[in-house]
Amino acid sequence: MADTRVSRVQQARTPAQRLGDAAEGLVAEQLLASGWTVLGRNLRFGRNEVDILAVDPGPPATLVVVEVRWRASRAYGVGEETFDWRKRGHLRAAVGRLLELSALPDGTALPRLPIRIDLVIVEPGERDGPLRFRHHRDALAS
Repeated sequence: MADTRVSRVQQARTPAQRLGDAAEGLVAEQLLASGWTVLGRNLRFGRNEVDILAVDPGPPATLVVVEVRWRASRAYGVGEETFDWRKRGHLRAAVGRLLELSALPDGTALPRLPIRIDLVIVEPGERDGPLRFRHHRDALAS
């Protein structure tokens, strides 16, 4: 029965959500290509979610929570504007729970590294050009 519910939830994803999922996959691929280690994707901590948890090899090596924001266009503003106080609060709560557990949801121990939160914006290029990525390191510091 649980498998049926999962498939129904996956089918219920809107086209915009599926584009966001694809953007997260592209960001994960770019991080891997840059030498990062992706520890997990779509990690749930109660009502809060971490899009990507990865290790930036540095120096210094850092545990990074990566929030991915997909924008189909700039008609309603840029992706950075969607990283508001509410989203920042949800991420802080997820990071707090992650650190409290000292492990991933599957029980894998977290590496003992400093932690930061990055923001990656993905949006279409001009005139059907390649996608554009803007990576903001330590996004809560600004």
